[in-house]
Amino acid sequence: MFLAIIFSVHSQQVVSYTLEEIILRAKQQSPAALNADTRRENRYWSYRLYQSNFNPQLRLEGTLPQYSQAFNNVTQPDGTIEFREVRQNLVDLELGLRQVIGPTGGIISVNSSTNRFDNFLASDSESQTRWSGVPVNIRLSQPIFAFNPFKWDRKIEPIRYEESKREFVEEMEQISERVTQMFFDFLVAQVNLDIATKNLQNSEAILKIEQGRYNIGTTYEDKLLQVELQVLEARQDVAQARLDMEASSLRLKSYIGLNESTTLNLKLPDEIPDFEVNVEQAIEYAFQNRSDAISFERQRMEAQADVAQARGQRFQMNLNASYGYNKAALMWGDIYSNPNTQALVNLSIGVPILDWGRNKARMSMAKANQKLTEFEIEQEIINFEQEIFTRVRNFIMLKDRLEITKTSDEVADKRYEISFRRYQSGNVSITDLGIAQREKDENRRSYVESLRDYWTAYFELRRLTLYDFENKELLYSPEMSFQEE
Repeated sequence: MFLAIIFSVHSQQVVSYTLEEIILRAKQQSPAALNADTRRENRYWSYRLYQSNFNPQLRLEGTLPQYSQAFNNVTQPDGTIEFREVRQNLVDLELGLRQVIGPTGGIISVNSSTNRFDNFLASDSESQTRWSGVPVNIRLSQPIFAFNPFKWDRKIEPIRYEESKREFVEEMEQISERVTQMFFDFLVAQVNLDIATKNLQNSEAILKIEQGRYNIGTTYEDKLLQVELQVLEARQDVAQARLDMEASSLRLKSYIGLNESTTLNLKLPDEIPDFEVNVEQAIEYAFQNRSDAISFERQRMEAQADVAQARGQRFQMNLNASYGYNKAALMWGDIYSNPNTQALVNLSIGVPILDWGRNKARMSMAKANQKLTEFEIEQEIINFEQEIFTRVRNFIMLKDRLEITKTSDEVADKRYEISFRRYQSGNVSITDLGIAQREKDENRRSYVESLRDYWTAYFELRRLTLYDFENKELLYSPEMSFQEE
């Protein structure tokens, strides 16, 4: 029994959280935070992959081995066909250092290769093994007048990565906003339970008073029955409030990653920080920090890249050049002795003579999409500014409403206490007492809901501007490190 009691105490652990503490836990341990961190890591490695495209690559390629045993048909000089047995092996290896030329979109490489051929059906007078190789070779592959993806990647990918870092901070602030809503959902349910419990106690006390008055003949039976109904309704309200609080508690614990057996005790954040929010300043911070603001530039770049790609498809021209040395020999070491010069230059072109307006349509479509993108960005900028303006005004209004609801809550609570004492002395009817009770409950709920709206709007404003107006500091700066450790 002792061990069972100990286990029960541990399993019903009570944990207290302030709003700041529960937000910190949500940002560190919630599934939403882990998902956001995983997306951030994916974006980081995607950017690293882009950067690696401009680094030299040392590659080893080849065939190890290519063995063939078959009867092949061989055409003779007189046109007849002879079937000859073939039993041979081919091994080739090439080691190359490859480098992308970003400004031009070309590729240059330095290579060295070796080939070995084995003829297993060679006669005794013939050499079974032969070698060939390229001791050194320089190759260049250069598109001309073509779309250069490396050039546009250098413009777009750093913006995309910067945008992803800001999105990560915004996702963290979105977690703050979401957990704040759930935090106050629980508090509202907790307040409703407190109200329902207190109302039940008051209703039971009123029932005792009415029963005493009925016994001495100073009240009527219908009033007594009315109070009994109030007690029954109060008990139903307590049961429903307890169920609502358990449901909101489970949602909150699930979101922040707490064990279901843990009992939450949340503290009402009724201390409001004193700071001012300027509309123009908020819009400036939003354009300075938000991912949406930097995405406008990325969208313009991508539209320009699409036009450049359409223009580069009008005709194809590619320059391939190669210079080096090669040699064939019966021994592997001989291919590096006095090798012969190897040179190759070719210019390939592909020009459509008659395409029935295909190139014109492709270019027109790309330019039309670019124009549409510009229009959409202009409208998004207008919506962007309007959203910040509206949210700031809403936040200021909610702050003023919070002061009013706080005062109303205090006044309504005091009025109910006075009405209850006057009812006990017989100077207030039960109907007036019920009105005072409803006003007390409504004003209490309104105050807690005003707190919820205020804090939710506060964290929403942080997310929309990535700026902490209370501490006057940026929530994001380009110098912040997001690299994988």
